[in-house]
Amino acid sequence: MRVLNFEKVLSVIVKNIKNYVGGKNVFIGISGGIDSAVTTALCVKALGPQKVFGILMPYGQQSDIHDSKLIIDFLKIKSKKNNIKPFVDSFNFKKNKYVNANIMSRVRMILLYAHANLHNGLVVGTTNKSEFEIGYFTKHGDGGCDLEPIANLFKTEIFEFAKFLKIPDQIINKKPSAGLWDGQSDEGELGFSYEALDKFLQGETIDTEIEEKIKKIILNSEHKRHLPPIISIK
Repeated sequence: MRVLNFEKVLSVIVKNIKNYVGGKNVFIGISGGIDSAVTTALCVKALGPQKVFGILMPYGQQSDIHDSKLIIDFLKIKSKKNNIKPFVDSFNFKKNKYVNANIMSRVRMILLYAHANLHNGLVVGTTNKSEFEIGYFTKHGDGGCDLEPIANLFKTEIFEFAKFLKIPDQIINKKPSAGLWDGQSDEGELGFSYEALDKFLQGETIDTEIEEKIKKIILNSEHKRHLPPIISIK
């Protein structure tokens, strides 16, 4: 797999965040995971902590809320907490965990944009390249944002970049999870490891069964990586 110069990566991403954001504030959903931690750290380096706002959006009692607070304290940013449970439960789709999970993600997107609209801000996404390539995000949910700083970094590279940025070990060593239901983990839901996924995406040979599974996921999620088609009337 490719080897990156993280000094250069940092410089390029920070420069582009500055150029794109300008004098606005940025709002990021702080899940307590490594992607939001790295994204927030990059925004702080680009804009300073006074321009970066972390939004905590637990569904009821978040078991790892301490990880979200750790990131906020570590990066010295301001934060706001909104419990999304009343909004999500009002739709009454709890019997289907996948539908409910997508509602959770879309409610979080609405809240992020509400905060951004109120405070001259932009919403910054936290999707990495591995997840983008297989559509492992909710359309108009966590996929809804104004800027994606880490979408050219594979998940395995995010772990290395986090070490370079000196993100706390507690966050780096945590099992990746979107926290959409009890016991949910990214790799468990996908059925393969991020390492295998990143190897495939970079042209390396992996187990044929996993390769076919990844290809199918990429094909089925193609619509997520494009704007909706516009029907011509000519």
